[in-house]
Amino acid sequence: MTEAALSESPVAPRGKASPPTHVQEEYGLRPEAAEFPMMLVLSFVYPCNAECPHCPYTNSNIRDTYKDAPFMSEEIFKKIADEAGPHGAYLRISGGGEPMLHPKAVELFTYAKKVGCKIGLITNGSAFTERNSLPLLEAGLDMIEFSVDARDPETYAIVRKGLKWERLLQNARRMIDMRNSLGSASKIVASGVNQKGVDIDAVEKFWRDEIGVDNFIKRKFLTWGVNTDLDASRSADPAPYLNTEDVPCPFIFERLNIDSRGNVMVCGYDIAANTSMGMVGEQSIRDIWHGEGFQHYRDKHLAREGNDISMCRTCPDWKYRSWQHNYWKVVKDAEANRQTKLGRLSLDDDFQSAAAGDGAAS
Repeated sequence: MTEAALSESPVAPRGKASPPTHVQEEYGLRPEAAEFPMMLVLSFVYPCNAECPHCPYTNSNIRDTYKDAPFMSEEIFKKIADEAGPHGAYLRISGGGEPMLHPKAVELFTYAKKVGCKIGLITNGSAFTERNSLPLLEAGLDMIEFSVDARDPETYAIVRKGLKWERLLQNARRMIDMRNSLGSASKIVASGVNQKGVDIDAVEKFWRDEIGVDNFIKRKFLTWGVNTDLDASRSADPAPYLNTEDVPCPFIFERLNIDSRGNVMVCGYDIAANTSMGMVGEQSIRDIWHGEGFQHYRDKHLAREGNDISMCRTCPDWKYRSWQHNYWKVVKDAEANRQTKLGRLSLDDDFQSAAAGDGAAS
């Protein structure tokens, strides 16, 4: 066994018998990430058409530091896609702004699907049209997540400042209708931040029952902690998922983050790019994933010494990460609901065809 394999061997948590939902029996690289990260979270764009009060970019100067690279270049994106595609890895399209504002968004997402990537798009939904929605659904983007945070125009005007409620509803309903008509593999979900002033359960019910999304994600209110003015007291659900003295952070065992310049950060907490694990234009992503930088973080966390690392020790969000209640669970549940929904629609079509046939024969 190699030294790297030894250091990444699973380590059982101290004194744990039957782990609760957010932890597990053993820790280490997830099997699906042993060769290549399961997910690459891309800061695809930095410009945004909204001023959401819970957004770390709205509450910091980070966007100003990316004036030289407001959009990820085609060259960097395609290099990432070409490396990730053979592994079927997720490209999580996110970052400091609205991804659909990228002038080549549709072209690049379609390219990534053709080379084998999975695509998880996080969007405020404001920039969708019938013209740009169709190729995304035809390409089979794996998951399209509408960040909504509200169930009514009054709340929406506060939590999604700058955006229009009616446009959101129109675009979401059209996307779902088009997906259903095409029988596309795309899962369509919505999400909301569990913050004071928002009835997150009512928001979930509205988007599931009235709009018909395949799943709803309740997100913790995060403060991020890096150059932001966000106040933890605004959280409506501050209960932690993990005991950070005993449980390693799952992110370093499954994913990495890449900014618009191609710089690889150690995790999603580091939105200001204070870490640099490597540059995708200079190294392979696989080599970065198995390099000394990530190895150091994993070794420390597996030894229950994550708090020895300054960035981890001061991270206010580590305790809100989960080994079980995570993106992969959302994907699985959304896919089951998508299949059920499309199957039900197919049965309805069969019934209507049969009824029409009976009428014609009589």
